Amino acid sequence: MEQKPHFRFEFVALMASLMSIVALSIDALLPAIPEISQHLNITNNADNQQLITMIFLGLGLGQLVLGPLSDSFGRKPMVYVGFIIFIIGSILCVTTKNFDMMILGRLLQGIGLSSPRSIALSIIRDSFSGDYMAKIVSIVVMFFILVPVIAPTLGKLLMTLFNWQSIFYVNLIFGIIVMLWFWLRQPETLPKKRRIPFSSHLFIDGVKEFFKYKEAVAFTIISGFITGSFMVYLSTAQQIFQDQYDLADMFPYIFASLAISIGLATFMNSQLVEKFGMWRIAFASTIAYAVISLLYLILFWSGTNPSIYILVGFFALQFFAVGFLFGNLRALALEPLGHIAGIGAAINGFVSTVMAVPIANFIGKYIVDSVLPMFIGFSMFGVLSLLVFTILKQKPKLIYN
Repeated sequence: MEQKPHFRFEFVALMASLMSIVALSIDALLPAIPEISQHLNITNNADNQQLITMIFLGLGLGQLVLGPLSDSFGRKPMVYVGFIIFIIGSILCVTTKNFDMMILGRLLQGIGLSSPRSIALSIIRDSFSGDYMAKIVSIVVMFFILVPVIAPTLGKLLMTLFNWQSIFYVNLIFGIIVMLWFWLRQPETLPKKRRIPFSSHLFIDGVKEFFKYKEAVAFTIISGFITGSFMVYLSTAQQIFQDQYDLADMFPYIFASLAISIGLATFMNSQLVEKFGMWRIAFASTIAYAVISLLYLILFWSGTNPSIYILVGFFALQFFAVGFLFGNLRALALEPLGHIAGIGAAINGFVSTVMAVPIANFIGKYIVDSVLPMFIGFSMFGVLSLLVFTILKQKPKLIYN
């Protein structure tokens, strides 16, 4: 295994692009939710939230199948299979007028996109390890974050020039370009001699192996807590800024500014992780995540929304902590799983997503006329994550420096 090779910008950009298809499919659609809701005759805001949460459910379910298969058949073929499923889901979304069929289309989109999303991490794990792997993951996530910065504005522009369906078509065009780039430039990172023979026991044996590593399980659970509470924001952001603050026109710019906060944190993490270690940075960031949300609860427990400037300030601080967590938590979970990187990344993504979707759906139901329930969720799951970290801290062998 290559421990600390020469930095390759194209590799990082390509991995970020693979993951960015996911972000574009989620974030570019946010400004279009009211129009899609009208097109489908949706009257309940909780149903609108499913347009976001269902793609996340698909991401969790899909990688549980395609990730393990990549351990047997190679990384590249499974990426292609996933993209074909994504195309089918996209066509379904733009051709239906039925809410249930739209949800099915979003689910299929998520299942398809689970492949490039999780297998990109497997490819990184095939190539790197330790804190240098965390550095590469952080740089990939930093580029990946650029998409949420521009995606809502792009979605709004496409709606102005064309219609909401055009957002799906642009996603497809972008995906085709990335797939061609991937096909032409990225070599297979899992040679045949390292592949796990396909059998009916592939998944069962992989799950058993995954759960042998308690640190992988623990960091996967923390990922579920953080992802779930953050998913509440993704699924309700348009509703909050449009309905509660009457800032529909400003929504793409507010969303972009908060995405920049995450991007700045991931950039800083890529510069700091080799010096301080991914464990220490993730632990400190979890403390910050919990403390910031608890401070909001203390100041605004009445439920009355603060001014937009204060709210955006709290969101920016909260998501700055998230920027240090996403890449490090995945790297920490995958660190001991190099020999089963495909199924390891799949189970990590599946468990964290299956935890996150019900968390987001449950908390999202209470975000009607106040942002307070969101910060209750932030604080609750921040404290739970901190508790898991504290338990792990008592075991020195689990600390990666």
